[in-house]
Amino acid sequence: MIDWIPLATGSRPVPQPVATPLVWAGAFAGALVLVALINTVVGPDRPELALTALSLLAVVLGLCARFTAAPGTAVLCWLFLNGFAIPPAGTLTWAGHRDTTWLACLLTAALLGTSLARLAHARAAYRRLAPEHGRHDDADQVAGHH
Repeated sequence: MIDWIPLATGSRPVPQPVATPLVWAGAFAGALVLVALINTVVGPDRPELALTALSLLAVVLGLCARFTAAPGTAVLCWLFLNGFAIPPAGTLTWAGHRDTTWLACLLTAALLGTSLARLAHARAAYRRLAPEHGRHDDADQVAGHH
């Protein structure tokens, strides 16, 4: 007799994060492209727009990275923001409060992306391992069906 079993049964491992050097290479290339695109399309001296775009890049890179990659990702994005998104282009400056805020924003974005990915992976793993009967009971209780 043939016993049919769904292929999706059993536990699947949580995806491994991308190696940190690859994440940093993505941050370098992505920040370069984003800042160049913003400077070309909108014009230079638009640091708020560049900060927003680079923060979104940091979130996206954080989705596939380890927590240890976040500081390097933030610094690489900040280097392009500081060096090319504000005049004079090509010159790194340090304006204490502004640059500290920018670095904190970029670091928070990278950590947020990594946290969201870890939470999503943990939730998916829990759902795969939880018994089928328990999931329906929890959903019925939330919906008000006792």
